Amino acid sequence: MQTDMKSVLALASLEPLELEPVPLETHLSKLLRFPLGFQDTALLSLEQIAEIVRVNLAEILPVPEMPSCILGICNWRGEMLWLIDLNHLVGYPSLSTTVTPVAMVVKVNDEAVGLVVPQVDDIELHDLQQLQQSAVGLFPPKLLPFVLGALPDGSTVLDVTAITQCPLWQRHQRGIS
Repeated sequence: MQTDMKSVLALASLEPLELEPVPLETHLSKLLRFPLGFQDTALLSLEQIAEIVRVNLAEILPVPEMPSCILGICNWRGEMLWLIDLNHLVGYPSLSTTVTPVAMVVKVNDEAVGLVVPQVDDIELHDLQQLQQSAVGLFPPKLLPFVLGALPDGSTVLDVTAITQCPLWQRHQRGIS
């Protein structure tokens, strides 16, 4: 019985594991996964996200005559930040008021926009060179204009520029600013 215990202790020694180092030159990009709708998820490049902030729905100032996907504006670092219900914009059900959502603050052409989602999940590494073009029929019609492509595992990568330059809300924003 003691020899068995010695072999168990030998296996449980604290010697370092021999792991292969990660190659310095990889084509992997960091992407943030978040839910879309009730069952789907999507990814955004972490390089395009300036900050992730909790959104207090009571502090959002609604803007009249805006599309329903625009939640309104709020103060972010002393600037006016437009908040977009990303789920609603791309054709999924609107945010529930029972959760405290988060805004992924993205900056395009020095303009910040908050893409509001129920939560953010994980940061993942993916090779964007394997990104496949989006095709009609592969994604819901309202989501298609905002899709950068699909990864081989089926993950959807969204295009931040397409979202922030969406004509649906851009024409209204120019009238307010």
